[in-house]
Formats: sequence, structure tokens, C-alpha cells
Amino acid sequence: MTEDEAVDDELLTIGAFAARARLSAKALRLYDRLGLLAPAHVDEISGYRYYRAEQIERARTVALLRQLDMPLARIAEVVEAPDGASAAGRLDAYWADVEARVAGQRTLAEYLRGRLSGRNSEMYEKFVVETVDVPEQVLITETRHVLAGELPAWIGASLGRLEEGARECGGITAAPFVVYHSDVSMESDGPAESCVPVADEAAARAWVEKQGRRWETKVRVEAAHKLAYTRITKAQVAHPQILAAFEAVEQWIPQQGLWLAGPCREVYFADWEAAGAQDPVCDVAFPVK
Repeated sequence: MTEDEAVDDELLTIGAFAARARLSAKALRLYDRLGLLAPAHVDEISGYRYYRAEQIERARTVALLRQLDMPLARIAEVVEAPDGASAAGRLDAYWADVEARVAGQRTLAEYLRGRLSGRNSEMYEKFVVETVDVPEQVLITETRHVLAGELPAWIGASLGRLEEGARECGGITAAPFVVYHSDVSMESDGPAESCVPVADEAAARAWVEKQGRRWETKVRVEAAHKLAYTRITKAQVAHPQILAAFEAVEQWIPQQGLWLAGPCREVYFADWEAAGAQDPVCDVAFPVK
């Protein structure tokens, strides 16, 4: 019996199965190696792979998901979902991530086009820059040296820890923010400082003392100051397209007879998880005098 013949009424050889699934035998071997579609039976002597007809739908689904450039781990989540609704929900979540990434890449391409063509001023004009007076604030903070690729996850985690801790510090009094004390890029690691304004300084110091040095958590009182800022969308927050917003504010400051008075920051005033790619979520800001 050849590998392309049916073994019995239930099992199909890899060749017969590949023909019915409209895939190549090479693709099926790859899916097996990746743990996405294992044969129903492997002959111990010949090594031939055999499949069942009911595996055809899964094989076609895996092939289609790979055409979406879905990572293997997420493909496994979809095909292993307990029911169709759950599988569709996991696909929806992946596609929302894709659309957010494409929106960010579109912004980046526009930014690079302006730089390469020398039309920086036109690009900066798209940002509305304003100033706001910020009162003195008591902050609980967490500082870390972090590269750009690690930054989004760290911001979410650190602000989450600080916002949780703020419950013991009289509550949150203003929007959380992240200060960049030095450049954060793919090559430079800052440091960055996550900050949450709280109501009770004494309670904040007690909370920080309880944390020890685990998260490099501190309390500091930031004096009243003025911020020059521009408001950006969720899609624009991603690095490096956010650089256009920072540069627009930096260019605007001296034109207004102002000068920098501290490191730049991102002020997060919206629910990040609930926001869409084009929803305003963040103020890119510099302290000024």
C-alpha cells in the first residue's frame, strides 16, 4: 500500500488528506511540527502520517489563519477554543490588534514622509499645542530603565500597581503620567518614571515604606508648574510615531517665548483598554517657564 492510498474507511494518508483539505503534504508536516494539527495516527514502522476526515476543517482553518499573519500561539488559541463563539472572539481580538498596529504604522509612514521630504513644519501644524497650569502634587512613583519595546507593557503594569496602591494613599487626585528622565528608544533605556498623584502624603510614605525596594517605589512632591502639551490618539502613542508629537511641542515652545523647565512626559487621562485607535488618550507634555 502506498502512502497516497486510504488505510481503511476512517483514516486517510497524508496525500489523500492533503488533496481533500486543498493543502500540500509539506504544509501538513509543518502544522504537525508546530503542534497545530497532529495526525490521527503515525505508523511506527514506516513513519507514514494518517488523518481523519473530520480534521479537514481544522486544517483549512489553520491555513486561513496563517494567511492573516497570526502568530502560532494565537492560532492555537483559536483552533483550541471550546466553541465557535469563543474562537470568533479570539479572532476578533487579534484583528483589533492588527488594525491598531496598521493605524500606528500609517501615522509613522506619514511622519517619515514629512521628515524625508523636509516638510516637518507641515507635519507639526497638525498638532494643537496649548498650556495648562498644574498645582503642586503628591506623587507615588515607580522608576525603571526600560527600552522602547518593553515600554508599553511596563507602563501598564507599573501604573496598575501604583493605582492599586493609591487606594491606601487617599485616592487618585489627577491623571497618571510617565516622565522620561532620559531618552527611551530601541538603544537607550531612560530611565522612565510612572507617577500617580494621590491625596495623602503621610499615607503615601507609609505605603511606600511597606513596599520596600521591590518595585523602586518612591514618594515625591512635585511643585506647581506649567505644561505645554498636545493631545494625541491611541494610535499615535506607539513609538516612534509619538516622536512627531514631542517634536511639535518642542518646536512650539520657543516660538511662544517659553523654555523647557523639566523632562518630557505622557499624561494618560482616558481608559486605555476601552479606547479605540483614533480616540484621544494622552497628552504629550513638557514643563515650561
